[in-house]
Amino acid sequence: MQTLGHFINGKPVPGAGSRSLPVFNPATGAQSKQVAVATKDEVEAAIAAAAAAFPAWAATPPLRRARIMFKFKDLLEAHAKELAELISSEHGKVFSDALGEVTRGVEVVEFACGIPDLLKGEYSENVGTNIDSYSVRQALGVCAGITPFNFPAMVPLWMFPVALACGNSFVLKVSEKVPSAALRMAELLQQAGLPDGVFNVVNGDKDVVEQLLHDPRIAAVSFVGSTPIAEYVYATGTKAGKRVQALGGAKNHLVVMPDADLDQAVDALMGAAYGSAGERCMAVSVAVPVGPVAEPLVQKIAERARSLKIGPGSDKEAEMGPLVTAQHKEKVEGYIAKGLEEGAKAVLDGRGLTLQGNEQGYFTGATLLDHVTPEMSVYKDEIFGPVLSVVRQPSFAAALELVNKHEFGNGAVIYTSDGDTARAFTTGVLAGMVGVNVPVPVPMAFHSFGGWKRSLFGDHAIHGREGVRFYTRLKTITSRWPTGIRKGAEYAMPTMK
Repeated sequence: MQTLGHFINGKPVPGAGSRSLPVFNPATGAQSKQVAVATKDEVEAAIAAAAAAFPAWAATPPLRRARIMFKFKDLLEAHAKELAELISSEHGKVFSDALGEVTRGVEVVEFACGIPDLLKGEYSENVGTNIDSYSVRQALGVCAGITPFNFPAMVPLWMFPVALACGNSFVLKVSEKVPSAALRMAELLQQAGLPDGVFNVVNGDKDVVEQLLHDPRIAAVSFVGSTPIAEYVYATGTKAGKRVQALGGAKNHLVVMPDADLDQAVDALMGAAYGSAGERCMAVSVAVPVGPVAEPLVQKIAERARSLKIGPGSDKEAEMGPLVTAQHKEKVEGYIAKGLEEGAKAVLDGRGLTLQGNEQGYFTGATLLDHVTPEMSVYKDEIFGPVLSVVRQPSFAAALELVNKHEFGNGAVIYTSDGDTARAFTTGVLAGMVGVNVPVPVPMAFHSFGGWKRSLFGDHAIHGREGVRFYTRLKTITSRWPTGIRKGAEYAMPTMK
């Protein structure tokens, strides 16, 4: 049984502790590897290595840091298929989806390659007589990233390339369910020329997270996961004096107006609801048909979902793979049962799905629940599975109100042919990322990813220019060089004359 360890101070570390956690292949249900749980001393070593490496790395000219990012980008592209296979084998998502994840991560590295321009400050000459003022953005120090199972490569790549390009060092703790991609990326960074200690990976569970949150040498923490944990990470990290961005859960709605292109809307809902088995924070889990479009929409989704090709991630024909663990499969199917108990109508029930040759895999079929109401748990909670709830609404105003009343505000989408309706939606919806006839409105790397309400704790979204702001702090300098005209001390508030 292969045991995965950590990556500390420029080299792989096998793991000195007695504890390990199993890593499963979700398609077969069999344990494929195990991952060592970092000891306190190993986490300490990673933080110490990052702290020791920070001063020299921060002093490295941004252009040199960018050149390492360029080399890293080339290596990621060269090893994209290898990374996708690792992701698929541990997460379960189909290979094409895993490859797309790597591509979206590479786009953030491309953005980080422009760091010399992104770090430029502002300069004002003669704010007062012979006095100039200018601002710079400087690195924070040691930063930490805590990432979820659903995007083993992309979410870490949303964090550390921007942090490193800004001059910070980094300690990454990925989900113990999907450890391989992060360790491989650490090796690729080393090949790209990153100095020892600037980037470190520690594996483990809650104890490792607690140590990262409380260590005073860590200046900032980036987190993506469920809302309860995001709220805890934010509260704990900020109490310890750290800068924290904590992205939480979602319940993304897709409103379908009567004038929408119905086939396009169905295509959108199929991919956004069932892609990656619904294990995306930007998955659309609620369809909101308005008025008479409800019946034909439900019929078309059901027809398409019945023919969805489900299989292991290695199957090139598969459109949807298994869920990540047996426990998560049980949780998702428990929500389906609860929804039916609460009065939802099962147009499609994905429970009980078994695949020949993969009978022990964690597969749940596409599920479509109609006549869902806002009081039901399948509507209120983030299920994180292939479950699409249909909440019918009589009007656009009612649909918008429904979306805005939900506690989450990660993403929201509308399908319509009317520009006025689209503008009213984009202006009035309380969500951080909005799509118009676009099913999954994940911003490109040069914009920023982040929700509203209880989908994001903190003042900064992730990657893009918001990421640069998060991983740096502003310093403003006002300077005057001696000219012989000053006349002693001044005790009044200085003003510019």
